[in-house]
Amino acid sequence: MRRFCIKAQFEHLHHRYVVSGGLHCTRTTLCTAMKLLSNTLFLCLALGLTNAAPTHHEGAAVAEHVHDPALPDRCAGIEFDAIAPDEKGNIFFFKGEYLWQGFSAATYHSNQAFKELDDAHHLGHVNAAFRMHSEDHPMDHDHMYFFQDDKVFSYYNHTLEEGYPKDIQQDFPGIPSQLDAAVECPKGECITDSVLFFKGHDVYGYDIATKTVKKKTWSHLPVCTSALRWQEHYYCFHGHNFTRFHQRTGEVTGDYPKDARNYFMRCSDHGHGGGYRTPKCSEVTLDAITSDDAGKTYAFKGPIYMRLDQSRDGMHAFPIGRSWKEMSSGVDAVFSVTDKLYMIKGDQVYIYKSPAPYTLIAGYPKTLKEELGIEGPVDAAFVCADEHVVHIIQGQKMVDVDLSATPRAVSRVAAPLPFKIDAALCGPKGVQVFQGSHYYLYESPMTLSHSRIAPEPLPITSAIMPCQD
Repeated sequence: MRRFCIKAQFEHLHHRYVVSGGLHCTRTTLCTAMKLLSNTLFLCLALGLTNAAPTHHEGAAVAEHVHDPALPDRCAGIEFDAIAPDEKGNIFFFKGEYLWQGFSAATYHSNQAFKELDDAHHLGHVNAAFRMHSEDHPMDHDHMYFFQDDKVFSYYNHTLEEGYPKDIQQDFPGIPSQLDAAVECPKGECITDSVLFFKGHDVYGYDIATKTVKKKTWSHLPVCTSALRWQEHYYCFHGHNFTRFHQRTGEVTGDYPKDARNYFMRCSDHGHGGGYRTPKCSEVTLDAITSDDAGKTYAFKGPIYMRLDQSRDGMHAFPIGRSWKEMSSGVDAVFSVTDKLYMIKGDQVYIYKSPAPYTLIAGYPKTLKEELGIEGPVDAAFVCADEHVVHIIQGQKMVDVDLSATPRAVSRVAAPLPFKIDAALCGPKGVQVFQGSHYYLYESPMTLSHSRIAPEPLPITSAIMPCQD
């Protein structure tokens, strides 16, 4: 199991929470226990996160903004030429011959990181950039593509691929030169693995597999000089501002534009200040946790949630209502079955079609009695891979409901559990159950249901998350 440094920063004025690094997680792993979220931070986030955008934290400590007057200052307000992450999740901001890595790094020349991006090719600055997402094409997956005038450069591990630069039309037929911006759009978020290319108000949707292009015009969206996908959210940068948009329609919801200096970089006079207190490990708690068949792992607390499986790009908390608008006040329990996400609140069950953007299935919500054949309330719920039984925790009781049966009803009631459970997650090594700042590991749901004595609690420590022991 790979370990990475885990870092956290809380920006008081904007109520943001970012954790960079962590353990790579999928539905088939149990490492989400190593990334529990602090109750204190969640409550603080709930105060003002509704329209927050992500920041990216590079390095174990955040440096205050120090500017060399001989170099451009992004805290003075810069319209970026391109923004893109590399294969390790480091986000690069480009302006002319300069770039910045992350939101707190100093200014340096782009050819220090990508040495071929210089005057040797007699091209202009980087017009657009993106990180390729195409798991069906592993030779291209996670490569960075840079566009300069009518040329495209492909890098992996900051090394230029043989044969590049090429004419844009060689790699991306139908895509014009002199682009303004580009951003990847994985299958599920877009219909297929795609790239969105921007030129003026025109958007070219490029299907990676078929190499076909669909052109549309988003006149309601500002002209994007750079674009970024981060944690299933899409951002158009223009001037020193940004606007979040829907990747399929270009729709903008919320109060935009916003100043990028308040969110995507650390500037002393733009939205940064004191107020962060490293929480005690004893303050950790969760409301719910789940992992779907695609490996997306979500943790929930109060009115916000965090995606846990994208440790490479860092983690960030968002309002639940941004992805599941009917659940803005929080959830009691969540579980995933095939391509559906079940969310329980009070005596109501909401079922969403996945992947993102999640869509509430017509006819929902329904009552717990109608959908699962039980009365509320529910404290936790989980489903193990390749099974059709949902294990529902109610107080110190666990009941099983066969999801393949019609009508649904309780098929088994376990003996009383040794303690109350906040949240639970099932994986190949067993069942993790969370209670406050501790977690417990059971070999299987059957072991949990027959246990009369709780196993040794495993505490959350500063070795696995940013908290004070």
